[in-house]
Amino acid sequence: MTEQRRESHRATILDPGGAAFAVESAGLTKRFGRQLAVDGVDLAVPRGSVYGFLGPNGSGKTTTIRMLLGLVRPTAGRHALLGGSLPRDADRVLPRIGALVEGPAFHPYLSGAANLHRLDAADRTADPATAAARVATALDRVGLAVAAGKRYRAYSLGMRQRLALAATLISPRELLILDEPTNGLDPQGTREVRALISAVAAEGATVLLSSHLLSEVAQICTHVGVMHRGRLVAQAPLEDLRAGTMPRARVETDRPEDAAAVLRELGLTDVISGPGIATGELGGTAPEKVVAALVHEGVPVRGFAVAVADLEELFVSLTGAGFDVSG
Repeated sequence: MTEQRRESHRATILDPGGAAFAVESAGLTKRFGRQLAVDGVDLAVPRGSVYGFLGPNGSGKTTTIRMLLGLVRPTAGRHALLGGSLPRDADRVLPRIGALVEGPAFHPYLSGAANLHRLDAADRTADPATAAARVATALDRVGLAVAAGKRYRAYSLGMRQRLALAATLISPRELLILDEPTNGLDPQGTREVRALISAVAAEGATVLLSSHLLSEVAQICTHVGVMHRGRLVAQAPLEDLRAGTMPRARVETDRPEDAAAVLRELGLTDVISGPGIATGELGGTAPEKVVAALVHEGVPVRGFAVAVADLEELFVSLTGAGFDVSG
């Protein structure tokens, strides 16, 4: 986000109607002593989106989420959820939000269902007359219906994570904020949670999803925000981020050095050669021109493809770092 756009965003943030964005922040900052954990973050999560919140270890994602929910007081900046400024409008806004941040503190000697009933009873906006049906539905949606009567202390890590997710779904929510919702789940459980998030979004809810599973984010998210060293270094619709990356030509050949030389002569940049392969950023060069030049120079071509950076490559290009689970 350019400085001009950032100032424009900050000037218009906290729209009283909250029509455009489910989550907004302007200059959101958090210091712990001398450590600057979150540095002037300007979030803009469109209503109805599934927003992937990404970042390496220590990038400030969880601290940002905690500030959004009022669990940590910001050092500076402002933010709004569902059009309500926090903490001023917390009583009006928070009941419309479901949140999973490292899981709620369940009682080990109570069953999964009993734990959810206790959480539901603490919700002043929930109708006690429909509590049993709502709890049963939430347990069923996360695949815990058969384990509803089992004590929480006997739950596996994956079951505990499912119960935490069920806690966000007892009542209909306009916004879900989920910090690593697939933590501890096996591949099948991960696929089920992915389908559940897609279903909740299809029902009209907005989802802010912090995750280290880039392949999962790529499949379900419509928008992405990338944190690095406390700053939001990228924020856009996922397709816009992908469109902004330069496609690469990939040549499979037994003469990779000769192929690389041809790519350079054509004006391709960042040309790399290795065993049996040469690649380069196409820029404005037509792929068919590359193939024709290779054939003209007598370079044997066993395979040719044009590749666009996947989400992992985009992440590395933005942060210069590998991905990690915490942060």
